[in-house]
Formats: sequence, C-alpha cells, structure tokens
Amino acid sequence: MVEDEPEIQDFLKQPLADAGYEVDAAKDGRSAIQLASGKKYDVLIVDLGLPDQDGIDLILQLRRSGISSPVLILSARRSVDDRVKGLEQGGDDYLTKPFALAELLARLRNLLRRNLVTSEEASRLRVLDLELDFISRRASRGGEVLNLSPQEFVLLAYLCRHAGRVITRSMLLSEVWGMRIQPNTNVVDVHVYRLRGKVDTEGREPLIKTLRGIGYVLKDR
Repeated sequence: MVEDEPEIQDFLKQPLADAGYEVDAAKDGRSAIQLASGKKYDVLIVDLGLPDQDGIDLILQLRRSGISSPVLILSARRSVDDRVKGLEQGGDDYLTKPFALAELLARLRNLLRRNLVTSEEASRLRVLDLELDFISRRASRGGEVLNLSPQEFVLLAYLCRHAGRVITRSMLLSEVWGMRIQPNTNVVDVHVYRLRGKVDTEGREPLIKTLRGIGYVLKDR
C-alpha cells in the first residue's frame, strides 16, 4: 500500500490483515520502489497524491522496472480524465476517495482473480508437501486442507517465502504483526505453537523447527 495519509493507512491495515492479507505500507514513491524491488506483491494499492512524486509516475516506474503486480489506484482525483489517465498509464482498477471498505476489498479480490487467470502459478507457493493458495487464502499439506485463521495463514506464508532461512521473533513481529517496536510479548510463540499444531500433525514430518533463543526455520528439503 502506497499512501501518505496516516489516517487512511491506519484505517486500512487492520481490515486488510483481518481479511488475510499481509500488508506492507509505504508513505512515498521512493519507499514504494524499494519495497517492490525486493518482494513480489500480489496486488498494489497506490495513491496518486504522493509527497515526492505523482502516483502515475510511480506506476510507470514500477512497470518499467518489470513489476507486473496488479495496481489498484486509490485517489481523491475523481474526474473522468483522471480515471482514464490512471487506467491507461498502468493502473488495473481505480477507486475514488471517499470509499467504502467493502468495495475496496471486493475490488482487491477481483484483481487477484484476474491475476490468477494470467499468472496462476504466481498465486501459489509450494514447499515440499505444503501448498499455499493466495487467491483462496487456503493452505494444504499432502492434499489435506489446513484450517488456518487469517493470521495463521499470513504467518505460514511468511515462513514459506523464507523457507530454509532462520527467521527471528523480531522479524515476525515486524513483518507479520507490523510491530516496529519490539514489546515484551509471547505473541509469536503462541501463534507458532498453534500453527505447528495444524501443520505438523502426528505422523507427518515436522516442518517448523524452533531454534532456541533465536527463532524458527521452515524446512525446505
């Protein structure tokens, strides 16, 4: 999400997380380019009135960089000319402010479905016999669907994207829960414990390993 208004960022973050989305937020074009260059996103929400550049220029820059993630433009610019320009310059959908949260979520789902048609493999992630479907927000292991909460899906997705690498508790607090200040909390341990109970059930090879005093690693081979 590229949005310079803190109120809108705060308004969107929790509902998006509740819907099962893992959200990274940038307040300007420069931060957005840095994030998008290091990570593939399923969908981008881009405001046009950014402090350091116009959102249309940002979208063009993203496309020139080979970033093809669907873009939902979220803007106070309401004229037909603005909307046509946004769609012709690389946006995939356009929603004007003020907006209804339900409509935003519906448009995101629609963009993800459309992206699935053109890039089905990109919507899925597989690690050994563990598979995540980012369109349906469903995970399965050995073909059996795992009954995960939205937060557990986001947590598992992060571990899968970094399979084979050591992930510290601080990294999970920051990237999954959005906590930039590290509080004295056991929220990570509690959620990983619950997630492990659903992923590494009896009779299956344990995939989520604990590194005492460090963090976790998801086995990838």
